[in-house]
Amino acid sequence: MTDLTTSYLGLVLDHPIVASSSPLTGDIDHLLDLQANGAAAVVLPSLFEEQVEHEAVALEATYEWASGMNAEAHGGYFPELDDYNTGAERYLDLLDRAKAELNVPVIASLNGTSVGGWTHYAEVLQEHGADALELNVYYVAADVELSGADIERQYLDLVEQVRTRIDLPLAVKVGPFFSSPGNFARQLAAAGADGLVLFNRFYQPDVDLEELTVAPDLVLSAPAEMRLVLRWIAILRGRVDAHLAATTGVHGADDVVKLVLAGADVTMMASALLRDGTSHLRAVRDGVSGWFSERDYESLGQARGSLSQASVADPDAFERANYMKTLLSYRPPV
Repeated sequence: MTDLTTSYLGLVLDHPIVASSSPLTGDIDHLLDLQANGAAAVVLPSLFEEQVEHEAVALEATYEWASGMNAEAHGGYFPELDDYNTGAERYLDLLDRAKAELNVPVIASLNGTSVGGWTHYAEVLQEHGADALELNVYYVAADVELSGADIERQYLDLVEQVRTRIDLPLAVKVGPFFSSPGNFARQLAAAGADGLVLFNRFYQPDVDLEELTVAPDLVLSAPAEMRLVLRWIAILRGRVDAHLAATTGVHGADDVVKLVLAGADVTMMASALLRDGTSHLRAVRDGVSGWFSERDYESLGQARGSLSQASVADPDAFERANYMKTLLSYRPPV
């Protein structure tokens, strides 16, 4: 049987299938269920800085209600709450319970909007025992005054600041919309990222024609979305000094195998588990094990990156040549 052990962010995992950030990783019962079904590690949902700040502002407004209206209640009618942890309290409780009750690594996730917010909460998550931290950078470059270089600099400054404040292994989850993803990946690694999670899936708004409003619309990923991830994992393998995690479109055993062959250290699943249940994870793991064992691979390391761009006989297959061949090979239905 093939040894499926892999390493990610300095963590030794039994196999390369990780339960990605999703509603399933947001409560202890589902986390225990994911572990029981074989998740090699779990990524908690993101702690959003806006949520924390919103609750803090609301609490402050409540605390100061009627302040100064009565000489006997100069500071308001509520007690001092100097040490009250507002929005982050529930998240930290989840992290504490996960660390106490799970035997697999627990990766915290942080989505912030300011350098100060990112660094502060990164330190808090480290203090509560997270095994690693994933920076979930979800930023839509809607300011037309900012150049691509400006946006990249914001990302790099963020990673550099967080890196100086924590000792935890640090992964950065980014989207694919950069003019030179390979070069930017190298810059992120140089800034302090130990791992790159490719790619963040930017959810697109819809228009409600009845209400004439812009409406959120969460659509689960489809397996075909894995192709973009596959291409860039293959291109980056051996060319960037960081672990590579593949996410988006990872639905079945074949997807995991393809991504490992392309060069992924781990693969992350969310949509497939939401759609098919946590038991699907066990079936995928068994399928991956069967595929490699049937082909007499001794270890995952033997296979990893064997079909990366640096290893295949035709490196152009990941670039323009693939585009031309794809168009020329298509045959419309008669």
